[in-house]
Amino acid sequence: MKRKITMAILIIVCTFLQCGVFQWLRIASIKPNPLLIITVSFGLMRGRKSGMLTGFFAGLCCDLFSFSTVGFYALIYMWIGYLAGHFYRIFYDDDIKTPLLLVFVADLIYGTVCYIFTFLLRGRIDFFFYLGRIIIPEALYTIILTILTYRLLYHLNQSLSKEC
Repeated sequence: MKRKITMAILIIVCTFLQCGVFQWLRIASIKPNPLLIITVSFGLMRGRKSGMLTGFFAGLCCDLFSFSTVGFYALIYMWIGYLAGHFYRIFYDDDIKTPLLLVFVADLIYGTVCYIFTFLLRGRIDFFFYLGRIIIPEALYTIILTILTYRLLYHLNQSLSKEC
């Protein structure tokens, strides 16, 4: 029960950061994606089911706070958490390179899917402009935030695992 409450609080805090605080910390209209970080991190540390559930609820909170179509981000984050959970068996505790690589790839996937459903279907087909101006800078900004926060998430997961 403590794990569920802690995860709910973590998702709400990251949603508040992403939809609120990081709006003022934008660099060239780019902001990091902390919900993606926790989705990939817990998928990597706990497996496919945990990644999928974390991603679903993180995406649902993002949908509700950004006033977009309910379920759009929930589906994207859920799939990203599920895919990150596939790397659960090859995850090494002391190596930060795997989480950084997965967060980078997940952010590229996230940006590409968002581009397809929000811009491409409206007839805006300049993908390489969007890739260079939005997707890659956001992925790099998210990687920087991952470097700063991943150890905290790792220790939080370890302390929650010991109590269960």
